[in-house]
Amino acid sequence: MVTAKVWVLKKHFEGFPKTSDFEMKQVALANLKDGELLLESVFLSVDPYMRPYSKRDMKEGDVMIGTQVARVVESKNPAFAVGAFVVADGGWRTHFISDGKDLNPLPPSWPESLPRSLALGTLGMPGLTAYFGLFDVCKMKPGETVLVNAAAGAVGSVVGQLAKIGGCKVVGCAGSDSKVAYLKKIGFDEAFNYRTVTSLDEALRKASPHGYDCFFDNVGGEFASIAINHMKKYGRIAVCGAISQYNDTVPQKGPYIQIPMIFKELSMKGFIVTSWNNGREEGVKALLKWVLEGKLKYHEQVTEGFENMPAAFIGMLKGENLGKAIVKV
Repeated sequence: MVTAKVWVLKKHFEGFPKTSDFEMKQVALANLKDGELLLESVFLSVDPYMRPYSKRDMKEGDVMIGTQVARVVESKNPAFAVGAFVVADGGWRTHFISDGKDLNPLPPSWPESLPRSLALGTLGMPGLTAYFGLFDVCKMKPGETVLVNAAAGAVGSVVGQLAKIGGCKVVGCAGSDSKVAYLKKIGFDEAFNYRTVTSLDEALRKASPHGYDCFFDNVGGEFASIAINHMKKYGRIAVCGAISQYNDTVPQKGPYIQIPMIFKELSMKGFIVTSWNNGREEGVKALLKWVLEGKLKYHEQVTEGFENMPAAFIGMLKGENLGKAIVKV
């Protein structure tokens, strides 16, 4: 019998999450039945969506939601061999049992040169979010100008590079000078530190005096309210996240977007990447090709130790990560 370590939501978050909101427990797993397999987490993901989804979908005492790259350690399911690696939505657990139905195997041809943790980042949910949000939602075209905020994060850094691959001018913003330097290093045309500019309105105007065709919004709040006034006529906005609002205890108020939406005839669409599950294989194939060609670069912020899951999660929400935040078990 295997004993799993799990992190549960001890108390619903009030404002910014605290380590005391979590509790680690041990759970004894049953013996496998026919068709089941035992998995051991190797890498776990911490992502912004966990903050609002925990409030919507979880009860106190539930295992924290999340995704991992896991190794099959025992199998009574002929579709999964011992030693195979999969991406699973198993939550914050060191070990778990699955019937295999919701697992996404890593291809046997996974390049040895690439860390398997990329299946949680550039070649996983964040990369696919960037891919489908930019190409299907924003409908980016060569020669256009693309704006992305939280640009040094797991999604934003991919958005900017895909826009460059697609022949666009790219403007990004991030929360530190070192992140801005990283954006310039991976090919952004313009980048600025939103924490230190005297005027966000002026910074956006200076970066692209003629405005923006596409805006990939990961932040919401004040940034989005200002950026919408810099959109070009018929501009498109992909609303991916609202990390500036996830920890608010009092909802933010206006300004309101209707006037610029009307006068500029803008299109704004919120989206969740799971709507493109049928295109997952196509997206991963394209992203992997660009990674191997050196056109799509990645950076991972790796925290060692399952016991540090809450700290990694809180650090990610504070913007301490560059690129994808990962926990290595």
